[in-house]
Amino acid sequence: MDFNPIILAIPIYFILMSVEWMYEKFNNQSSYRANDAITNISTGTLQQLTNTFISLFKIGIYTWVYHKIAVWELGQTTLTFILAMILWDLCYYWEHRMAHSVNLFWGGHIVHHQSEEYNLSVALRQTSTGFIWGFPFYLPMAIIGIHPIQFVFVGGLNLLYQFWIHTEHIKKLPSYIEFVLNTPSHHRVHHGRDPKYIDKNYGGIFIVWDRLFGTFQIEEERPHYGITTPLQSWNPVYANFSHYLNLGKWLKKVKSPKDGFLLLFKKPGWFPEYMGGEMKLSEVPIDYHKYDRKIEGIQYYVTIQFLIALVLNAFYFFNHSNFDLSQKSLFAVWIVISTIIFGLMFESQKKIILLAELIRLICIPYILGGIMFVNSSLSLPMFISGAFIVLISIIALWQCMKTKNSIDLSYQDK
Repeated sequence: MDFNPIILAIPIYFILMSVEWMYEKFNNQSSYRANDAITNISTGTLQQLTNTFISLFKIGIYTWVYHKIAVWELGQTTLTFILAMILWDLCYYWEHRMAHSVNLFWGGHIVHHQSEEYNLSVALRQTSTGFIWGFPFYLPMAIIGIHPIQFVFVGGLNLLYQFWIHTEHIKKLPSYIEFVLNTPSHHRVHHGRDPKYIDKNYGGIFIVWDRLFGTFQIEEERPHYGITTPLQSWNPVYANFSHYLNLGKWLKKVKSPKDGFLLLFKKPGWFPEYMGGEMKLSEVPIDYHKYDRKIEGIQYYVTIQFLIALVLNAFYFFNHSNFDLSQKSLFAVWIVISTIIFGLMFESQKKIILLAELIRLICIPYILGGIMFVNSSLSLPMFISGAFIVLISIIALWQCMKTKNSIDLSYQDK
């Protein structure tokens, strides 16, 4: 039951992102920035890391409901597979819509909308906390009698489908496709922060739900992407908790339990009148600049380290079921710390961050030799390989520190 088609698709994801990036280079276009793309992928890494600990728990709940409460047991046939695909997408529509409509739930979805770019890497920008609020929306499938194996399978297929719609390079498709299916054009609208695009086009595979329930918006002008109050950070852990932190600050200011409840469960942007009232949507200024704080020079170092970490992370994701809890926990800590450090290094060269990077590097040989290949004949060779990577990395980091770096804070929206 610990089957995850998203993990199996990782190589395809990176091949397609590479193709999109090269296409843009050949056509003098640019939607990929190292800091933005790495943060997008890092949030996806954190989400998959979370899944390695809680996926069996979620499936366990679904399976319990299926066996104890299901009205029917529909079995596993082609017909029930089609039904499961349709029902999963309908559940996704309402989960997705509520994530935009309830302030507390928005904290579990805002991560996906924080990037101010729109490319395939944004598809990987996923939440690590959204399952808390979103998973209950799918339990009706268990009550109806959709088998747990089909539930897992169609859920994976739905998420795989949504990868390709995160691109600006596929324009509008034939009208009969646009009428039924979610397409890049429809989903660009969903990621727009322009007032007429906000809270539209929630469908996963099918756009018909939006047409039926009044949330459909056709793509007109090119959207401005992101959220109305930009995150302005490359830290993927902060990205996951920024909205919850804001909710905590706002709750301290409310004057009654009722207002606190309303703040949590009304739409994002709602406040009591004494806190300014509901926020009004406004058009994006013509001279708006995307957040792009970056330290020239260090970004190349971080990119290389990120690619090394990706290889180690991929090994973990493909083999985590073979690790015991202590191995998984140690690896998880290293992954989380790595994503934080990469984000912070894009923004600052404080000594504490550089010290943390040195400690992170020193852990690599122990991960290779003592966690990934423990009790294996490869343990010593992998430890030596890790030590060599660390040596080269420290030299490269030292060279970056010797280079006079500049901080660039501006990036014109193109």
